[in-house]
Formats: sequence, C-alpha cells, structure tokens
Amino acid sequence: MKWQQAIADYKHYLQIERGLSKNSIENYSYDIKKLIQYLEEHSIIESPISINNTIVKDFIYSVSKSINPRSQARLISGLRNFFDYLIFENYRTTNPLDLIESPRIGRKLPDTLSITDIDNLINAIDLSYQYNGVNLGERNRAIIETLYSCGLRVSELIELKVSDLFFEEGFIKVTGKGDKQRFVPIGSSTQNYINIWIAIRNHIAIQPNSKDVLFLNFKGKKLTRAMVFTIIKQLVKKTGLKKTVSPHTFRHSFATHLLENGADLRAIQMMLGHESITTTEIYMHVDRSHLSDVLNKFHPRK
Repeated sequence: MKWQQAIADYKHYLQIERGLSKNSIENYSYDIKKLIQYLEEHSIIESPISINNTIVKDFIYSVSKSINPRSQARLISGLRNFFDYLIFENYRTTNPLDLIESPRIGRKLPDTLSITDIDNLINAIDLSYQYNGVNLGERNRAIIETLYSCGLRVSELIELKVSDLFFEEGFIKVTGKGDKQRFVPIGSSTQNYINIWIAIRNHIAIQPNSKDVLFLNFKGKKLTRAMVFTIIKQLVKKTGLKKTVSPHTFRHSFATHLLENGADLRAIQMMLGHESITTTEIYMHVDRSHLSDVLNKFHPRK
C-alpha cells in the first residue's frame, strides 16, 4: 500500500464512518503528510505498512523542536488514529506509536472578552463602510453579533444559511462538527441586525452556489474563515484592545458570560454543540467566583 492510497482511504473512512467535517479530515491528513515529508527529506523508503516505531519516534523528535507541546500531542494523537485505522483494516498488526507518550500539557483556559470589550469592538464598526456599492459595515456588525450572541464556531458562521433562520420561533439551525445539527436561541437585537444585512444582501448579484448562504462577500460568494479573522483583527487594532482575539474568543465569551450569570452548564453544552459535557466544564475554571456564589446560594450549611 502506498501513502497516497492510504491517506485517500483514511479520509473516506473519516468522512463516512466517523462523520467528521471537512476541516477535521484535512487536519488529520496534514499530520500524515508531515510524516511523509520527513521520510522524503531523509530518503527513507517505508510504506504505511512497514514503517516502524524508531522512524516515527525520530520524526516526532525532529518536529518537537519547532512546535509547542500541545501541537506535538495533537500530532501524536492524529498519527496514532491513522495507524489504528490501518490495524482495523488488517494492513498492520501493531501501531508504531503505542510506545510513544504524548507530552504533558496543562489545561488551557480559554481567552475571554468582557462585555465592555465586546461593546467597544461592535461600536468600532463603520456601519457606512461600502465596497463596490455593497454595505459591508452592516454585514460585519451582524457577523460579530451572531458570533457572540449564539456562540458559533467560525466554520458554523460561514455555513449559516438563510433557510436556517427561524426568527419567529427565536432559533437558528446550526450545522456543527460532523454535520451534526442543533438549534440555538437567538435574541431579537441580533435578529434585527441580521435582517438589516439580509435587506442589503437581497440586492447583491449572488453566485449560484451561494444562493442560500447568509454571509457573503461583495462578489456574492460565501465568506472564507480568513475573511472573518481579518474583520476581527481590524476591529481589535482600531480599538487598541491589548488581547489576542479570534472568532473563537467570542464563542468562549458567550459561554463564560452565560455561566457567570447563572446559566445551567448542561444548557450551555447544548447551545455550544459539545458532544461531552467535560468539554464544557472548562468554563467552570474561568471564573471561580461563580462557584462560590452557587455554594452560598444553594448549600444548606454555607
């Protein structure tokens, strides 16, 4: 079996059997391609079936010099899953990563913005900004409001469709990781900002494959992840905010602010689309004062 065939089969398995998203599949494939690049650079002729623990260990040691422990752990996990797949398909009997330990990493707490920070970023949006006759300022406000008020991932935001909006019921339908769908409540103010954008959107020459996509660029095409990052980066620079802010920061802030104001952790899990509540529990570490408030309010011997 050659490497390219192994990757193609593995990607098919991840899509069909595990139902992973396109981005997740590409991330898994990237780990394998880095290993192949290492083999080529060192003139090592080994197939996915014959490669052994020593070679893989040397590869991981070489890349560990240029990546942090968290990225190294992710790389090891990705490769381990790939070779587990080869064992499952009876191409191998052992996994060359079985004796390789992942580096210990601390639990990284998510960065968050204060409500004032978010207000400042939104207020910094130039609502009159136009490009090629399209008002992109109103679009940008709708984007930031939706990221924060609904706690979306950036991939979920750019895939959001007009047909996913159920404003009369107060919900939007979100397609998350592995194409799993959930309904997330949306406030009236965010609905209003989206409706303002839709009125503008209706006058754009929309590309055929983007007819139902909510957020578009001035050419009538679906926004890219990179463009959303750029919009936020420009706002951060404009406000002088001394924090590292990405689309995911708004998602973290959404969950943290809900928790701080007494929301149930299970409800937050459902809105974020976390498969396991242990993923959501990280927000319990963000503001420990919330735990004291719960104890003082509910414990009989406070």
